[in-house]
Amino acid sequence: METASGETVKPAAGAVESPEVDFLHAIGSCMAMADPLHEVLAQVVEFATAVVKCDSCFLYVLEGNDLVLRASKNPHPEAVGRLKLQLGQGITGWVAAHRQPVAVSANASKDPRFQCFTELLEDSFQSFLSVPVLSRNGLVGVINLQHQRPHVHNKREIKLVSTIGFLVGAAIEMARLENQNLALSERLETRKILERAKGILQRDLGLSEEQAYLVLQRESRQKRKPMREIADAIVLTEELKRSQQRST
Repeated sequence: METASGETVKPAAGAVESPEVDFLHAIGSCMAMADPLHEVLAQVVEFATAVVKCDSCFLYVLEGNDLVLRASKNPHPEAVGRLKLQLGQGITGWVAAHRQPVAVSANASKDPRFQCFTELLEDSFQSFLSVPVLSRNGLVGVINLQHQRPHVHNKREIKLVSTIGFLVGAAIEMARLENQNLALSERLETRKILERAKGILQRDLGLSEEQAYLVLQRESRQKRKPMREIADAIVLTEELKRSQQRST
């Protein structure tokens, strides 16, 4: 097992390693290292499926008023990031709304709360375990475990996955906050670049601020590139000119 600093620690003589201990260690390391959100979500799925063997695992994250599928054990590029549920919609939405786990041992599709999504093969699976992911601020998301065949989820499995839901809530919140901070920094940097590019156009072409902005907007549409790329090119050209002038 590795520590958050990357050091390898050998278990003491007679100690028995288990997926549960590995999971606790990984979540602690994840929170200490502030991993990117997508890595945190992938780790949650990995360890949830390690402590409770299953055929499928979905992790939904609450974004605004919607539960968005953000991670999956099985590849679902057509659904991850696109599939959204409202609170109260399907078993997953019910768990989110009531913040209580639900375990269905067989014929999950016949549960009155079940809702089918035709693009997901897992809709035909027999058993279903769904638990809320919580933090101090409330609901963070929902973890779903599914089995192709009937499966009775014992108290240990339900408790383990529910514990995972409690533990990872804070880690997901921290990673999401980090993502928001990075996005904010990027927006501020983009604004600075756009302002510099507008100033260059105003000076070189004798334009007003509004006219300079419209030039950037038109170039962005015609070249089918983000305005940030257009502005970067203008600023880079200006810096090259200055560099040449200094060298002559």
